[in-house]
Amino acid sequence: MRRVATAVLALVCTALLGAGGGAAQSLQDAQGDRVTQLDPGTYEIEVTDRSDFHNFHLQGPGVNEATGVEFTGTVTWRVTLTDGTYAFVCDVHPSSMRGSFIAGTPPPPAAPPPSTGGAITAKSKLILTSGPAQVITLKTAAGKPVKAMKLGTYTVTVRDRGRIHNAHVVAPGFNRRTSPLTYTGTRVWKVKLAKSGTFRFLCDPHALVGMKGSAKIVR
Repeated sequence: MRRVATAVLALVCTALLGAGGGAAQSLQDAQGDRVTQLDPGTYEIEVTDRSDFHNFHLQGPGVNEATGVEFTGTVTWRVTLTDGTYAFVCDVHPSSMRGSFIAGTPPPPAAPPPSTGGAITAKSKLILTSGPAQVITLKTAAGKPVKAMKLGTYTVTVRDRGRIHNAHVVAPGFNRRTSPLTYTGTRVWKVKLAKSGTFRFLCDPHALVGMKGSAKIVR
């Protein structure tokens, strides 16, 4: 047999006189202590609604009870609470008059997916440009610098713009470069990223003076 417990659910409204006026909602037990968690079971909840411009609305698993906005007085609801979160709110002022309590032990919220730090996908076409100044960059076709990449096969347009530079890509399972000091032009490489790690790009003759960069490879 389910036990019947008693709680007092009170809507307390002040007269809204002056800047200090206001309204509040609270859930209390029979001794007047604030309630934030209850055991699952059947409860008799006494609702005291003291304002004709607010209401009291209780929602949660298996429960949806409300007083009317113009109603003032006391009503008793008999509700059965199960594991979960229950919210009470004034429907007229939901942003400022609200609260909640927990029944039992609800399951923890699902863990958010791991952040990929704005990683691009293999749908993005990439442009690797080396030179003609002493700069090497890896960007999307829209001009956004690449900081992180998900696994997949990428189409990389390689633009070697200086006879004193080259373009070199090193990633897990991939290592390719243009000829240093002789080649200028554009090539297209298919780069398959099958493992997490680092996508490195550099100019071999000038890597030590800053012509290099990298992007994280994430799942």
